[in-house]
Amino acid sequence: MPQSGRVLALDVGSKRIGVAVSDPLGITAQGLETIQRHNKRKDMETLGRLLKDYQVREVVVGLPLRLSGAEGTQSEKMRRFASDLESHFGRGPALVPEMHGHAEANRLLRETELSIAKRGRAVDRMAAILILQSWMEARGRQK
Repeated sequence: MPQSGRVLALDVGSKRIGVAVSDPLGITAQGLETIQRHNKRKDMETLGRLLKDYQVREVVVGLPLRLSGAEGTQSEKMRRFASDLESHFGRGPALVPEMHGHAEANRLLRETELSIAKRGRAVDRMAAILILQSWMEARGRQK
């Protein structure tokens, strides 16, 4: 992955992957089309195209935590997914802890005038945007 470029955020589920990308300066986040999962090979091919098309320099993946802040089964799945990304692309993603990603995405989308069906399709994308924004804000505080 190149040193300059965008940051790609993933909200990984068993059926879909929500995707968001930063602008080249890493200031704003926009959602991309949600990826329907098929199998590991096809999922990695799709992600590889996104990495190339958007000249991605870094990938971040949401790490779901329990309300207590502890890791659970979903966290283990995300760590395995991160390991798969590292094996496939030679560089692992940053893991961004999240406890309320989908709940917050649903809350924000309820405030829009989207139909329930469209909201359902947008929630993964919105969760990815929230992951990316959280990561960018944390990076900004570190500087």
